[in-house]
Amino acid sequence: MNELAIALNRALEGTVVAELFSDLGRRLYFPKGIVAQAAEAGKRAGRLNATVGMAVTDGQAMHMPSIKAHIQGLTPNEIFAYAGPTGSPELREAWKREMLQKNPSLAGKSTSLPVVVAGLTHGIAVAADLFVGAGDVVLMPDLCWDNYWLVFEDRLQAEVRTFSLFDERGGLNVGALSRALKRHGRSKAIVLLNFPNNPTGYSPTAAEAEGVLQVLAERARAGQRILALFDDAYFGLYYEEALYRQSLFAEAAGLHENLLAVKVDGPTKENLVWGFRIGFLTFAAGGLGAEQYQALEQKVKGAIRSSVSSSSQLAQSLLLKAMQGSDYEREKLAAFTVLAGRYRRARELAARAPAPLKALPFNSGYFMSFALENAGAEALRRSLLERGVGAIAFGDRYLRVAYSSVEEERLEELYGLIFEEARKLTR
Repeated sequence: MNELAIALNRALEGTVVAELFSDLGRRLYFPKGIVAQAAEAGKRAGRLNATVGMAVTDGQAMHMPSIKAHIQGLTPNEIFAYAGPTGSPELREAWKREMLQKNPSLAGKSTSLPVVVAGLTHGIAVAADLFVGAGDVVLMPDLCWDNYWLVFEDRLQAEVRTFSLFDERGGLNVGALSRALKRHGRSKAIVLLNFPNNPTGYSPTAAEAEGVLQVLAERARAGQRILALFDDAYFGLYYEEALYRQSLFAEAAGLHENLLAVKVDGPTKENLVWGFRIGFLTFAAGGLGAEQYQALEQKVKGAIRSSVSSSSQLAQSLLLKAMQGSDYEREKLAAFTVLAGRYRRARELAARAPAPLKALPFNSGYFMSFALENAGAEALRRSLLERGVGAIAFGDRYLRVAYSSVEEERLEELYGLIFEEARKLTR
């Protein structure tokens, strides 16, 4: 094992992080190579800097004017230069400030500084590389994003085990999570929760959120070392007053020394920048201090350096400029208002669903889903395509509808066509 990895592991000895590391996580480190030496030169080589493999003129990145002409308000370095492996320091600080603003329960708690990753999928993959390996078990709700299987099972040879997202009353099945953790039995437990949920568009109420946190705390006190991975891809898009409006990460942070909370979030959905491929990875656990968070960040840097190397400089610069602008909150609210209108209309229409469709509970995010009484989701999807309508079949039991991507005035047409084709399945 590299001596740098050994030193980082030593800094993390006795913490839940060290207990949870995968074999790859233990081996990862950030080398003192080109990137590290270039970063040092960037601070000290004020005379001549011959480190980075870039072409520079007058201190700015050389570039093609035909490209620069399409991007106004940014310097060449803000557009064309390499970003550091962990991202723009200014953006990281700005994102943490916004995270604290949105999650007041984080006040006074110790967390890492968010690290920039190349989209939320990359953030999940980096966390998985650090903590998930062959033979590990990842617990998650049965209704979840299909890419999780590719990340955890196919890439890393772990096993995904699911528990029921909803209970018999149509609420969050907190009891199923508790039973899944108890049945798992191993000292190392990995739990992934995604709210607002994809594909259902469900977020917990305050009481349900408290139930989840109580379960995690109970199992941590019982001696399980828990990695609680919170996929907050649709965070902020809450349309009902009774919902828990913080990330579960906010109160899981520092909940117990046996629990490592990991927040994966980003501007993709709420800030309408899907193609930017920018996300953030933040860690928190009881008993971790600045030295431990710095060691963990070096591990993350190693994972990033050995995969994508760094995220888009242009995307980071544009996001930072927007966050610093006077119109930022107003523009986000305008987008939210449009999505909330589509949500309300979708709820009205989904309530009229005929057999064999039944709308699953939804209250947030981009989506809602129908359960089919028996099966036939794939047949329904294909018949809708023949009518020029796209929807997603999850297995053969569920049909996901992204009402976010259809103008409000056309939602009645969308749901009408879904209902027409669904009725044909019962004939």
